Amino acid sequence: MSETPNTSRQPMIEAQGLSKFYGSFAAARDVTFTINQGEVAAFLGPNGAGKSTTMKLLTGYLAPSEGTAKIAGHNMGTHRIEGAQRLGYLPENGPLYADMSPRSLLTFFGNIRQMPPVELERRLEEVFRICHLEAVVGKPIGKLSKGYRQRVGMAQALLHDPDVLILDEPTAGLDPNQIREVRKMIRELGQSKTILLSTHILQEVEAMCNRVVFITEGRLVFDGSPEELGQEQHELDERFSELTQTVEA
Repeated sequence: MSETPNTSRQPMIEAQGLSKFYGSFAAARDVTFTINQGEVAAFLGPNGAGKSTTMKLLTGYLAPSEGTAKIAGHNMGTHRIEGAQRLGYLPENGPLYADMSPRSLLTFFGNIRQMPPVELERRLEEVFRICHLEAVVGKPIGKLSKGYRQRVGMAQALLHDPDVLILDEPTAGLDPNQIREVRKMIRELGQSKTILLSTHILQEVEAMCNRVVFITEGRLVFDGSPEELGQEQHELDERFSELTQTVEA
């Protein structure tokens, strides 16, 4: 991705002093950043850094111990439904019912969202096309490959045509061909949507993103462009190692 962040655009994802404590353990501590309209941002960090926790705070799935999360200007603590209408969320291990087909599952979610039948049918056909699911829409999800199941999860996140996408490890567990397909899909979606995707894979940054937010041990340690993080693979590796050194409490 060659574009640089445009700070004049509307803020679409805002973390303001987000913290989540479990007793004395801080899963996230004073995390603050803003993702503007049209940015595709990598939420980078090692396993256990607090990425998934922060994403759950941003989406309203967890209540913060401190701080505020906003989606498209909506406070997810006080106006979660309004924010959720603008948000598509793909958790790392989202709920997919093995006995249902992609069509029946997405129809179920569309009905829960009270989408009008004509609009729901139009969106079903659109997300099947975007996610390349046409060949498996009637097959049981439990019989699908990991790559296809990931596409079903992506289709669910896209069903209501949200402005913001938050994707937790969208390529985890996929083979190289499946990874290429998902990255291509995300690049295409990034032309019209604001995206935050968590990863610990440096190649994801180079392949898809124009912004990097780096977290380790629950704390933000870097916020900038991929070019600022490093130009070459060895530079990225060195910066990753440097940024994941133990932070002071």
